[in-house]
Amino acid sequence: MSTTPEAAPAGNLEITVSRAELLRELTAAQSVVERKTTIPILSNFLFEATDGKLTITATDLDQSLKTSCTAKVKKAGACTIPARKLFDYIKLLPEGDIAIKLMDNHWVQIKAGRSNTKMVGMARANFPQVPEFPEAGAYKINAASLKNMIAKTIFAISNEESRYTLNGALLVLKAESMAMVATDGHRLAHIEKLGESLEGISGEKKTLIPRKALAELMSLLGASDSEFLEFADDEQSLFFRIGGRVLTSRKLTGQFPNYEAVLPRDNTKFVIVRSSPHNPPTPASPKTSSKPPTTMTRWSSASTAPTSSTSSAPPAKPAKSAWSSRTPSPPARCAPKTPTRT
Repeated sequence: MSTTPEAAPAGNLEITVSRAELLRELTAAQSVVERKTTIPILSNFLFEATDGKLTITATDLDQSLKTSCTAKVKKAGACTIPARKLFDYIKLLPEGDIAIKLMDNHWVQIKAGRSNTKMVGMARANFPQVPEFPEAGAYKINAASLKNMIAKTIFAISNEESRYTLNGALLVLKAESMAMVATDGHRLAHIEKLGESLEGISGEKKTLIPRKALAELMSLLGASDSEFLEFADDEQSLFFRIGGRVLTSRKLTGQFPNYEAVLPRDNTKFVIVRSSPHNPPTPASPKTSSKPPTTMTRWSSASTAPTSSTSSAPPAKPAKSAWSSRTPSPPARCAPKTPTRT
């Protein structure tokens, strides 16, 4: 991501926004914010208000998320607010409208009902510039299919930073299919979805997507009802637009291993696994034991000898009762001897 500042809206920001809408967008953006960083501005949200809309941006320089919600804009402007403090504070507020106003020295006033607080931000010019989604050259991808492919391959991505090209999954787009491949050098996960209709693709397009971006993308897809997402890229970045949210990630460079060389080509054996929650598998029949039948022994209170149901088997020892296993039996008392007369 570039750190060159972009032009900010003029004036001091002053808006009123719904608490429910603001919390929803902060929840989506806060996962991108860098919690432990040596660059303080990366711990902040960027708020930009203009034309009845509040745009929220979060970045860690490797990836960024830009989202927005409707707002009543009294004064257009921009400011930065500590992300974690704001998110925790908004969660505590009751339902209703929240008034946010930028004051002197980067202080931000937040009012909601009887609550009134101030948080200190940083200069807007210090926030890194986030590239904009390219309007040309975007592809529409089925959201459910992409989410399923990520879930089936993300586990096989390598965690070793030294193996740079294995720190992501390879997305292969064709005109009528798409596939995703991931490997860590020991295992390989490959999934292909046929019957897709991808416009604007001739031949095939291969893109290496970082693991962090895949995890964030899967979270956004799970929280969205959109049927399709838009995908685009340039020389340095990858762009994913899901509804009104745009995820931007740094592109991985390098040559992904030739996975097709290890996939079997002349395999004629297939396994079909069918599972249904309404038709559970039939339990296996109990195995017959080769051991002799256990002798059932019954103890009588009037006799000290056991009576067995099979006379050929040796008598079994009586099982200890719960009392005898926990509390030792009291010692037997000896009756006093009767003196004998001579």
